[in-house]
Amino acid sequence: MEAPNSSLRLASLSAALRVFSLARGLLALVGLAAVLAIAAPSMRDRIAWQDPVSAASGLSADQAVQNAKPGPVRLEPDAREREQRAVAEFIAKRYRVADEAIAAFVSSAYRAGAAYRVDPLLILAVVAVESRFNPVAESMLGARGLMQVLPKFHQDKLFEHGGDSALLDPEVNIQVGTQILREYLRRFGEIETALQMYAGAFDEPTSQYAGKVLAERSRLAQMIARLRRASA
Repeated sequence: MEAPNSSLRLASLSAALRVFSLARGLLALVGLAAVLAIAAPSMRDRIAWQDPVSAASGLSADQAVQNAKPGPVRLEPDAREREQRAVAEFIAKRYRVADEAIAAFVSSAYRAGAAYRVDPLLILAVVAVESRFNPVAESMLGARGLMQVLPKFHQDKLFEHGGDSALLDPEVNIQVGTQILREYLRRFGEIETALQMYAGAFDEPTSQYAGKVLAERSRLAQMIARLRRASA
């Protein structure tokens, strides 16, 4: 009776091993599927990150990846940098100011505009009307620098920069002037009144100051539009 029992046990053991092997194989397939599911979004993210290049070349993201070839990467000059150079050249010629100085002022205006969500061309137009790009200008009332900021009214903004003398630093002056302009834009909800308030001419009926600033901004905008058409 011992032999038949041994055969049955061996057959049961063999069947159990086959079931275990099959289960292990299924688990491996499930694990592989999970790994692929996790990796797929990463691949999509890499393609999406490259998509601006493919968009510029007129190819789909997949085509751009397939057509990629080893070699040095050559990037087109940044459009914003080209725009800033053109603006600086235009202002330097119009106001007969050194190119290097104007380039720094323009960069500061674009940085401040991005930080406070104010049109950089509007900032530069205010500078043009207020000081004609003279960083050490001072009015009879004590307004200082490029955007002619009156320090006595804006001590809260000047404190972190070290006080009134900081307004002779073009970067600080443009930053503080842009903050002030942004506050007026938020308060009044439209540009003309905000500009009149900036100039301390809120009650002036003809809005002469705002008209000058907006005319200057229009000249800059027209120049940029011509530049974009030429490079299109």
